Amino acid sequence: MPDTGDTAPDFTLPRDGGETVTLSALRPAPVVLYFYPKDDTSGCTKEAIAFTGLISEFEAAGVKVFGISKDTVAKHDKFVAKHELAVPLLSDAEADVCEQYGTWVEKKMYGKTYMGIERATFLIDGTGQIARVWRKVKVPGHAEEVLEAVRAL
Repeated sequence: MPDTGDTAPDFTLPRDGGETVTLSALRPAPVVLYFYPKDDTSGCTKEAIAFTGLISEFEAAGVKVFGISKDTVAKHDKFVAKHELAVPLLSDAEADVCEQYGTWVEKKMYGKTYMGIERATFLIDGTGQIARVWRKVKVPGHAEEVLEAVRAL
């Protein structure tokens, strides 16, 4: 489970729209990766809309923002179109990247135990080091808090 000061695990994943994204190829731009459980659910939709609403401010700071879930690229395309999202969404269908970042965890709901994505965000600086980690994220105000941390880089 990577933490502040660690080198961010590199990856290449497909994104909505059909392209691929390789983390290390984005340098020297800082990157925000936010991991979320599922497209088009209440909290995940609110989080994606919040990051979309601030995307111009992240871009003005030179920062790339990406959402990551296990949803397919086709589901991401529908989610993006339905809510007019401006944040690229990456598909980690096998949860490999989620495992590398420690966000693929055991969860419990209604007495049942299952594996799922824990909502978490990583701010990665221009050298590929993790500058800040938010775990067990609560959506309200989170995108704004991440933007503040970006501005402090």
